[in-house]
Amino acid sequence: MAVFSRELGIDLGTLNTVIVEGNQVILMEPTVAAVLVNERKMVEWGQSARDMLGRVSDSIEVIRPLQHGVIAEYSVTELLLSEMVRKVGGSRFLSSRKIAVTVPYGVTSVERRAVEAVALTSSREVYIVAQPVAAALGVDLPIGTPTGNMIISLGGGTNQAAVLAMWDIVTGETAKTGGLAFDEAISNYIRKKFGVIIGQPTAEKLKISIGSAISRDEQKSMEIQGQDQVSGLPKPVNIMTDDIVDALNQPLNDLVNMVKHVLEKTPPELISDIIDHGVALCGGGALLNGIDKYLTKALGIPAYLVDNPMTCTAEGAAKALSMKNVLKRSLARV
Repeated sequence: MAVFSRELGIDLGTLNTVIVEGNQVILMEPTVAAVLVNERKMVEWGQSARDMLGRVSDSIEVIRPLQHGVIAEYSVTELLLSEMVRKVGGSRFLSSRKIAVTVPYGVTSVERRAVEAVALTSSREVYIVAQPVAAALGVDLPIGTPTGNMIISLGGGTNQAAVLAMWDIVTGETAKTGGLAFDEAISNYIRKKFGVIIGQPTAEKLKISIGSAISRDEQKSMEIQGQDQVSGLPKPVNIMTDDIVDALNQPLNDLVNMVKHVLEKTPPELISDIIDHGVALCGGGALLNGIDKYLTKALGIPAYLVDNPMTCTAEGAAKALSMKNVLKRSLARV
């Protein structure tokens, strides 16, 4: 069992949860639970539960307890987070640990309190941090200065864009779309073009393996097994990179419109800073091939992938715990 400073940063995401102690990632698991329907008892969680998606009988429900970055299944989230914290630290630390948990920018007070209440079952002292602030800290953006910094977080359940300066969010926006919406767009495209039904895990695999935000000279291909829309029988189909490019056209366009709306609300002085320094891209969605080039062209501002896109938000949350005096506004106002 690890030796703890009793200070943890937790990025409780729709798709994945990341826990950081100090500057070390100590847990990264899917935010998924498998629950017995009749007893509401959790039998598996994390990757083990995710592997059960679409593969279990009606007696077991495989649940993503967070939707669009906020808690949809309170009791399941409580069980899941408790198990995660217990795994990394043991039950003897539960009541004495200090943790910071991230939430999307712009959540309601009710949604914020739900996260806080769940976290309090695993710690005596809990802080709530806006995800853009945590992500910016996690990639060492100089947000404590008057210089404008912009970060785009592409998560599983939300896409967020924010401009930060002087330890605070100057302007920002959260869209209830993200990686899962991208997967749904791929599934819908394949059903319409090929008459084949696929599940979310297969769509995600296509996105990761051959997907791209922009057309490429070198096309990749992948054969998948789906279900014929008419006969219901298994049907193989070969998918090309440009199929994924076409499928993601609308959700990527929606993302660009959201970011442009944030930029329109940004003071001109900060806009010039952002043009000089570029836009940081983080979150799992930032790993989509070519999305940095796509956004650079669409926005007219350089966009770049950070070094730690999957873990920076949790890392920043852990940092925030030692900076809570200067981050008082950000910790309290999400």
